[in-house]
Amino acid sequence: MPSTLSLRTVNVTRYIQPLREGGSLPALAEADDGFKYVLKFKGNGHGTKALIAELIGGEIARSLGLKIPELVFANLDEAFGRTEGDEEIQDLLKGSKGLNLALHFLSGAITFDPVVTTVDAKLASRIVWLDAYITNIDRTFRNTNMLMWNKELWLIDHGACLSFQHSWSDIETSAKSPFAYIKEHVLLPQATLLAETDKEYRAILTTEKIRAIVNLIPDEWLQWRETEESPESLRESYFRFLSIRLNHSDIFLKEAQHARETLI
Repeated sequence: MPSTLSLRTVNVTRYIQPLREGGSLPALAEADDGFKYVLKFKGNGHGTKALIAELIGGEIARSLGLKIPELVFANLDEAFGRTEGDEEIQDLLKGSKGLNLALHFLSGAITFDPVVTTVDAKLASRIVWLDAYITNIDRTFRNTNMLMWNKELWLIDHGACLSFQHSWSDIETSAKSPFAYIKEHVLLPQATLLAETDKEYRAILTTEKIRAIVNLIPDEWLQWRETEESPESLRESYFRFLSIRLNHSDIFLKEAQHARETLI
């Protein structure tokens, strides 16, 4: 039987404040389940593709045993934005009516600082492998996109991964790319167990698991103006990219190993 995954859906009840990090203007918000979330809007500059990257990147990380805040689908009513004084935020809210994505807010978490906290080789190798696989350019010394919460390392913000979706040409070539940006990864110096991690993670990421993660993408996020492809066809393209890239993990593995060697 094919495996299935599901995300909870919440309704946003209160917009608390913008989190002015990067260009997408996420916000701290409260939902009808009583919890606070970091809300990512489909009305941001990259549209639903940023939410798809966040969803796929986050759920792959979770399936690999890495810690990531719970992801939920977040409904935004059209009434949101009417009383917001900031015009930029007002436009963002109006343009995000419907289904968005949110991460559970980790109250009291602090930004990971590689100078203060040392990550062991096993965990560092797992995170570096993940980011090379999903082509995540956004885990650098400048912006680690990791938090320390309850003395554990949590991964956040995967909206910049899966860069192939922004050009959408020759998926096979994109999937087999070495990902040179891995040389800037904040945890690369500690990632001494990449070969062992590759073997472990290739066994975990079965075809069924990849398919289940891709199937989480809502139809609402796959109505693109630039293509007439159906949601089913677009999901299949994501599945193909992830499957081909996994089957040729030796390409990005060697790139990461070589990048490590140049640091030593």
